[in-house]
Amino acid sequence: MRNIYLDYNATTPIAPSVLEATLPFLQEHFGNPSSSHSVGRAAVQAVRDAREKVAVAIGAEPEEIVFTSGGTESNNLALLGIFGTRTETPGHLIVSKFEHPAVCEPAAHLAHLGHSVSVIPCDVHGVVDPVDVAEAIRDDTRLVSVMHANNEIGTLQPIDEIARICRKHGVLFHTDAAQSIGKVPVRVDHAPIDMMTIAGHKCYAPKGIGALFVRHGTPLHRVTFGAGHERGLRPGTENVPYIVALGKACELVANGTQEESRRMETLRDHLQHSLLAAIDGLSVNGQLAPRLPNTLSANFPRVAGHLLLSRIPQLAASTGAACHSGAAHLSNTLAAIGLSPEIANGTVRLSLGWQTSRDDVDRAAELLVGAWEQLAK
Repeated sequence: MRNIYLDYNATTPIAPSVLEATLPFLQEHFGNPSSSHSVGRAAVQAVRDAREKVAVAIGAEPEEIVFTSGGTESNNLALLGIFGTRTETPGHLIVSKFEHPAVCEPAAHLAHLGHSVSVIPCDVHGVVDPVDVAEAIRDDTRLVSVMHANNEIGTLQPIDEIARICRKHGVLFHTDAAQSIGKVPVRVDHAPIDMMTIAGHKCYAPKGIGALFVRHGTPLHRVTFGAGHERGLRPGTENVPYIVALGKACELVANGTQEESRRMETLRDHLQHSLLAAIDGLSVNGQLAPRLPNTLSANFPRVAGHLLLSRIPQLAASTGAACHSGAAHLSNTLAAIGLSPEIANGTVRLSLGWQTSRDDVDRAAELLVGAWEQLAK
């Protein structure tokens, strides 16, 4: 029986056209972009073309794209690069309660260095209130960082409104859009977003490549040191093959996000309705909020999510409450929306992608319902 992959929020396969674009730069076009000869010039042109494709996909200027190794590095650069390592003049950072660890951990490090960090809540539907952001801003606030789409429950945040509030108060705004690219349109030309994180392996490019949008004039400082690559913000020889891959992936995103989003939303809703109709007591996280069209976070009653999935080896999905040493660990996101440990123990995240079919969704629902019925007894 064919395996069913419903864990696209964890990582995506490399799109065939992305792989095709990448291969020549792993073989014949192997030059260093810093070299002045013809082999190097081919590489630098490839990087330039990719930078433009990423910029077009989000409404930026090519010079505002800084290539990184992925979402984690981009988030670290955004936060640490604003505050730096010196604390002669401590500053204030605002983050949401359900940020990814790639934001939470740099924020904790900044607090350790002597900066102030405020954590704002979300409502029970998993949405941050812009009013809470406005009320948290102080005279010494330097940066607000609120993710665009939550990786666990898929809720979309009102980042345009938050960005406008930050601009009004003279505060920089960063958003982690790793989960958004390729699923919903994200445009930095529609709102005063100062920095935005992109992760390649969430949008059909390989793992190990990402980007940070840095708006012109943003006072961002480097946090690693070396030569002057990437505007001096990210030293090191460019990863040309993967940069090409990210450019191609963003080109695909720019040309087909809306149509594909509608298709995924239809399949997601069908899966959701199938599970709700078959399982009494099942609930859906973020159901009443704007969500990523591919994401379904469901709470299966009276069972543990990891045990449920263990009974369906042919289904690749993930739990919202990860299992550590036999004990259920309540994630930041599920705690932030007020889920009890008992309910969160049964949370399963099902995330669809470009290759998901109606047959996949129907079969997944059948397998989940069957496994739940066995365990619930």
